[in-house]
Amino acid sequence: MNRTWNVYLSGEIHSDWREKIIEGTTAAGLPVHFSAPVTDHASSDDCGVHILGNETSAFWADHKGAQVNAIRTRTLIKDADIVVVRFGDKYRQWNAAFDAGFASGLGKPIITLHDDVLEHALKEVDAAALAVAEQPAQVVQILDYVINGNLK
Repeated sequence: MNRTWNVYLSGEIHSDWREKIIEGTTAAGLPVHFSAPVTDHASSDDCGVHILGNETSAFWADHKGAQVNAIRTRTLIKDADIVVVRFGDKYRQWNAAFDAGFASGLGKPIITLHDDVLEHALKEVDAAALAVAEQPAQVVQILDYVINGNLK
């Protein structure tokens, strides 16, 4: 099959997991285009009030930011062939859980990526995923197998 696969990388922004997946797929020569949310934490938090004006309540400031970010997130998830959702252990990633639910609702194939310590907390999300990985290299191997049928 001669096509470029669109893979959306959702979730945790405090480690280099995205870079590892991108490097691994590039090294494997896989025809993949990656997209992701805005990963600059301050920009993501402040985009709503920066563009649309200040709010006196943190709730409404966050609400504006979430709505502006959702324009990008929803569009890119809808365009994705596969959605990879990374859950880290340091922060609660409610947005990642929402992205997984949104992708599942659209019938998108989901690969979750998290340490085994989070298995219980993410059991419902993992149940919707078609694969549950613990390492970025496993995601690369899944993509290689799905795209090329390679089982190394």
